[in-house]
Amino acid sequence: MYLLLHSIFNKMLENISLEILNVTESAAIASFKEFGLCNEQKADKEAVDAIRKSFKNIGICGTIVIGEGERDNAPMLYVGEKVGNQKGGKYDIALDPLEGTSLLANGKPNALSVLAISEKGGLLKAPDTYMQKVVIGLDNPRIVDLDESIVINLQNLAKAKKTSVKSLTVCILNRPRHYPIIESIKTLGSKISLIDEGDILGGISTSKYFNTGIDMYVGIGGAPEGVLTAAAIRCIGGFMQGRLLFQNSDEKNKAKKLNIQNLNRKYNLQEIVSKDLIFLATGVTDSFMLKGIKKNTQTSIIDSIIMYSKTKKIQKITTCISNK
Repeated sequence: MYLLLHSIFNKMLENISLEILNVTESAAIASFKEFGLCNEQKADKEAVDAIRKSFKNIGICGTIVIGEGERDNAPMLYVGEKVGNQKGGKYDIALDPLEGTSLLANGKPNALSVLAISEKGGLLKAPDTYMQKVVIGLDNPRIVDLDESIVINLQNLAKAKKTSVKSLTVCILNRPRHYPIIESIKTLGSKISLIDEGDILGGISTSKYFNTGIDMYVGIGGAPEGVLTAAAIRCIGGFMQGRLLFQNSDEKNKAKKLNIQNLNRKYNLQEIVSKDLIFLATGVTDSFMLKGIKKNTQTSIIDSIIMYSKTKKIQKITTCISNK
């Protein structure tokens, strides 16, 4: 019976994938109006408003498990909010209406709108805190480990890839907290790809599918972004580990309210995303994964991607809409 219901849910997910894609497309179009205008708050609000409006007529009973924050602090797309017309299957939803808000506001590449939808209970309900992460493109849990040093992890990855440590490239957020890791990588002679923002794309860049030349993503970033990264990796292949990091007792209490009892737990990919899902993203500005919105006086051309964990199918979609 479980396998039958599981199959039905997957089929239902596939059937509504294009409707769900309209959600990220709408957010991308709305936020793009703020491209280069240096107003991060307005850009994010445009994306959030567009997503909420787009969900209204979709035939699902959706629950936001990764969103814009808690109900008291986020009037739209808060964790626990119900979306869809509440007449279809029950799904959990993780989203980032505008990943790379400051990138878009400052006219830079790598901004996108991201969403993952799974069977109910399929996504880790991570609080809005930090997460320590390591991601590689190889689908092997024995190569890297959060409890090992970056030196050991790179040596093991080089061995698995049958190459030298000096030929590896590590992507990492350019933050002071990562300077010791960066120094260790430099000592080994591995290459470094520093990014200012874009935690989700950083993890996805390790995928062999996109052929970016990035071998590992490592460091501390947002926990919500970690769940969305894991959703993509589950679809396109690779391995990821994550561990929640808490700055104070308030964050720990929020985690416990989400039924996270072991605050030091090291999560593997299958524990962050435990059920089949669909990952969707729409480009707002150019990235290795998606072209940004191209706009003229009459039309806007939008580039999107849909990834399916069950079939490993990757679907690229280009949409042309009228600006009228």
